[in-house]
Amino acid sequence: MNDILPEDRSPEPITVDSLVEDLRSLGVKAGQTLLVHGSLSSLGWVCGGAPTVVDALQEVTGEEGTLVMPTHSPGNRDPTDMQNPPVPDSWYDTIRDQMPPFRPAVTPTQGMGAIAECFRSYPDVLRSKHPQHSFAAWGADAEFVTEDHSLAYSLGKDSPLARMYDLDGDVLYLGTSHETSTSIHLAEYRADLDLGTDTHGSAVLVDGEREWVSFGDLNFDDGDFSECGAAFERCKPKACRTGAIGDCEAKLLSQSELVDFAIEWLEANRC
Repeated sequence: MNDILPEDRSPEPITVDSLVEDLRSLGVKAGQTLLVHGSLSSLGWVCGGAPTVVDALQEVTGEEGTLVMPTHSPGNRDPTDMQNPPVPDSWYDTIRDQMPPFRPAVTPTQGMGAIAECFRSYPDVLRSKHPQHSFAAWGADAEFVTEDHSLAYSLGKDSPLARMYDLDGDVLYLGTSHETSTSIHLAEYRADLDLGTDTHGSAVLVDGEREWVSFGDLNFDDGDFSECGAAFERCKPKACRTGAIGDCEAKLLSQSELVDFAIEWLEANRC
């Protein structure tokens, strides 16, 4: 039984109006291109839950802006890569034969949080077609952000992250941190690093028919993202704003400046 009362979590309920006020105070503006990493539980007691947060974000950025969230579905992977938990070798063929194909309108997110899972099903939201690393977007440049998401090298030059960079977008952490930053993955692709590559597999739809496909990708690693992000904030204080959204700490930062800084930082600090 949960004995934590709403007033123990938040001094007053978090609403669309209060979130709009907090977002604008942090610096989120109409017309902005915004990549959001959010934690609903960190915000406090939100009246209406995840839809309240999405409504507030849409109200602030407006249709002239573009709202983007990662909507990854990493469970659609080759069984040899399943580690949490691993599956028996005897299951491999069945998984490859029977895994449901990725479908943007149907496939749920995994590990992305309630806000992203809610956002992906909103009216007029588009979702890229990568079976593991999709992104959803709404607003003026939603089609540009989500179209032609490359199956191979999924967070690199032909990804929504790169389109965000082209649009000079910003990143918003709502109760999250640099540890969750997909944008630093883009820096991994652009940096001169010897990450190595591997072959992955997923079930997708090809001309309306389910197929199991293989594709290559970098062996990217987020183990030092927190350290990289902290260094970015120290070295580029004008590129990051920190404030309260609901009951959580939020950060608003320039994606292009983060990526450019991370390229140099990763090259200097990874062995």
